[in-house]
Amino acid sequence: MANPWLTIIGIGEDGLAGLSEASRKALAEAETVFGGERHLALAGVTDRGRPWPVPFDADSVLSCRGRPTAVLASGDPFWHGVGGTLAEKLEVGEWIVHSAPSTFSLVAARLGWRLESVVCLGLHAAPWERLVPHLTRGARIICLVRDGKASGDLATWLTDHGWGQSTIWSLSALGGPRESISQHRADSYATGLNDSLVAVALEARGSQGIARSTGLSDDLFVHDGQVTKRPMRALALSALAPRPGERLWDIGAGSGSISVEWTLCGGTAIAIETREDRVANIRSNAEVFGLRHRITVIQGIVPDILSRLDAPDAVFIGGGLDMAMFDAVWSRLETGTRLVAHAVTLETGALLADLHQRHGGELMRVEIAQAVPLGRYRSWEAARPVVQWSAVR
Repeated sequence: MANPWLTIIGIGEDGLAGLSEASRKALAEAETVFGGERHLALAGVTDRGRPWPVPFDADSVLSCRGRPTAVLASGDPFWHGVGGTLAEKLEVGEWIVHSAPSTFSLVAARLGWRLESVVCLGLHAAPWERLVPHLTRGARIICLVRDGKASGDLATWLTDHGWGQSTIWSLSALGGPRESISQHRADSYATGLNDSLVAVALEARGSQGIARSTGLSDDLFVHDGQVTKRPMRALALSALAPRPGERLWDIGAGSGSISVEWTLCGGTAIAIETREDRVANIRSNAEVFGLRHRITVIQGIVPDILSRLDAPDAVFIGGGLDMAMFDAVWSRLETGTRLVAHAVTLETGALLADLHQRHGGELMRVEIAQAVPLGRYRSWEAARPVVQWSAVR
């Protein structure tokens, strides 16, 4: 890097003593030093120090562009830290970074955990539901939280959701003279043990957690009957072929079950629904599964809203398909985009047959029957047949 004006410095609880010579030199030469009040105090910065604005605003750093500037952050600035936020707004060569061990690394070292097998989450301002996709028996999770009260709130949430047997550790001021570590069981956790808490580690014990296979139980979703049933949802997800980082348009989303399962695979979804009550159900399901940050819910009509949506990697049409909708959607898709549509009516089924003839892909008719009581015996009860068409643009 040629003469970067910004130095991003990771600092630990041991303050200046734990910094490299290069970090201390950059601090000494900086005209302005940004950081949290705790960071500035650890580094002994007074008159040149500028505490982060609340709410956080990176523009305050950018206003110093071209002049020697330093930013102090906890541990590794590029892991749940300010480093990535700043780098997104800078050109290559404008910054240099001196990292310190992250809080996650320090927690793993204290507990003897293999960091590569641990889930690491920043939950300073995020709901506890973000834990839901990661909670399975024996899972080890490290969470950054606000303070000691938040750790007690987390223990209560775990207990209320069937994970009260979990072992949790509260860890604060790691790497410094005030380091503190205490171990508890979630359902007997005493709140307010440490007001300067930095992290909570937990080893999950309790219920089974969410299955990692597609086709979750219908009972897990809030719905009014308008839900893609488990077997058909599994077939739809198989055809949609979700991959981490990809975007789905879920048109006629109903309960949002397709969006939920897509995002559990690591992608994002835009769930589009016309009815207000069903929009509420989608939002509720997204919240329960800890996926509100991955599912955007829009109440609207296709094609009216398509022009303001980012292009998808895949599209699922669960209901309401007609030729006008198809033309509007198909014309917006980039080459390689996957599309899956379901039909239960004869008219929509005929449309899918025509689209299959014109655009290729795969067309199948699925008939499912379940065993139900019939007097003293059992009989097969058939669900309405579903036609599924899947194609690639």
